[in-house]
Amino acid sequence: MPEIQEQKRISYSEFKNWSECSYRHKLIYIDKLPYYSGNEYTAFGTAIHESCEEKLPNKHTDAYEVFEKAFLRELTELKQNGHELDRKLIHEMRAQAKPICEQVLPAIVEHFGDFEVFSIEEALMEPITRFNSYGKKFKGFIDLVIKTPDEKYHIIDWKSCSWGWNAKKKSDKTVNYQLTMYKHFFSEKHNIDPSNIETYFGLLKRTAKTENIEIFRTTSGEKKTNNCLSLLEKSVINIEKGFSIKNRLSCKYCKFHKTENCT
Repeated sequence: MPEIQEQKRISYSEFKNWSECSYRHKLIYIDKLPYYSGNEYTAFGTAIHESCEEKLPNKHTDAYEVFEKAFLRELTELKQNGHELDRKLIHEMRAQAKPICEQVLPAIVEHFGDFEVFSIEEALMEPITRFNSYGKKFKGFIDLVIKTPDEKYHIIDWKSCSWGWNAKKKSDKTVNYQLTMYKHFFSEKHNIDPSNIETYFGLLKRTAKTENIEIFRTTSGEKKTNNCLSLLEKSVINIEKGFSIKNRLSCKYCKFHKTENCT
C-alpha cells in the first residue's frame, strides 16, 4: 500500500512561531517535540468560541448551555490527561462565561446592524501564488464571516482574554498579520475584491466589569498585505532550507528555555 504523504502547508500559528524564534519552530514543527498543553484557560477558550459559533447562526440557541457542555467536555479531557484541575478557577470561569454568552449577539448587531452569517469555522487550504512556496499551501480556520447588506464581508477572529488588550497589543504587527493573511486567502478562495472585505478581532473578556465583548477593526491595505506576504515568503524559504537561529529575546516564556533542548 503506497505511503500517504501529508500535504505541505503553513498556518499563521506556525508563521508566528517562526517569526518569534526560528529555533523553537524547528523543535516544535521539525523535531516534533511536545510543546503545547491544555489547561483551564484553553478549555474556557474552546468552549466560549463554541458558544459564539452556535449562537450567531441560531439566534434562539442557549449560548450558555452550549458553553457548559463544551467546557465540561474539555475539562474531562484535561483530567483524563493527568491535569490537576483548579476548582476555584473553574467556578469563576463558569460565572464569567454568562455575560459573554448574553452579550455576543447584541454586540454583533450593535456593531454591524443587519447581517447574515456567511460561514463559521471556514477552512482555508489555499495555494500560495505570490511566490515559490515549495508546494506549501496556507492553512487556516476563520472563526466567523458575516455579510452585510452593503455587500461587505466581515471576517471576525474571536480571542478569549482576561480584561482585554492594551493599545500596544492591538497595534502589534505580527498579531494583526493573522487577519491580513485570512483576508488575502479568503479573497483568493472566493474571488472577492479585497476592498469588500473587512477584518476584526472580537475580544471575549472574562474579567471585564461591563462590555465583555469588544469588536475592533484592523485594516490591511495593499502595502501591509505585501509586507505580510514578504515575511511569509521569508519564513517559507528559511523553513524549507532548514535555517534556524535562536532568538534570545523570546526565551522568557518559552518552555524549552534552559532545558536540554535549548541551553
